[in-house]
Amino acid sequence: MPKIIVFLGPSLDLESAEKILTAEYRPPAKRGDLITAARDGAEIIGLIDGVFHQESAVAHREILAALKGGIRVVGSSSMGALRAAEMDTLGMVGIGEIYRMYKSSELESDDEVALVFDPNSGLSLSEPLINIRFTLKRAKESGIIDTAVHDALLVSARSLFYPKRTYPAIVSGSGDAVDSATRKRFLAWVDTNACDQKRTDAVEALCYIADICDR
Repeated sequence: MPKIIVFLGPSLDLESAEKILTAEYRPPAKRGDLITAARDGAEIIGLIDGVFHQESAVAHREILAALKGGIRVVGSSSMGALRAAEMDTLGMVGIGEIYRMYKSSELESDDEVALVFDPNSGLSLSEPLINIRFTLKRAKESGIIDTAVHDALLVSARSLFYPKRTYPAIVSGSGDAVDSATRKRFLAWVDTNACDQKRTDAVEALCYIADICDR
């Protein structure tokens, strides 16, 4: 079994991750962490979560160094998806819908996947914009909101600084564009129906790594 090091945070809880893939799980990656993982003998690195604004982000050159050293580097969900879209032509493997959206330029800013989380529990304290996009799309398809409300809520979400993005804040920021009844209906629906595309993609990446290890 190759040595696998995965950088994971709020995209997926550790208990669920360990059921999918036996690996050494480390906190969201900051600059220099992939170099350390390579020195620690990693043969496969899974880059899922990483820091954005709190500290310096994972550098392209350390990913390239790992690839040149024969290490498989798999990116997905958050920082991993962003870096994979930039470096897949150099050998990094991108997994998941968020990676594909960055690759196609449907997404461009790291703001799409940024959030704040509790460093102790790892729980998200804000909602990433990419999850909001998928949630609003589902709400529209389910008849919970119409196109006008969808668009108003998305504009509200995009206008908020990423640490402030929560569904109540998004609804509040929509102003008169969303009536009271629709607000209540949407927020009640979100409690049990919100999309978590980052989690979905993280699971897909871990399944991918588990599969290549079984070959």
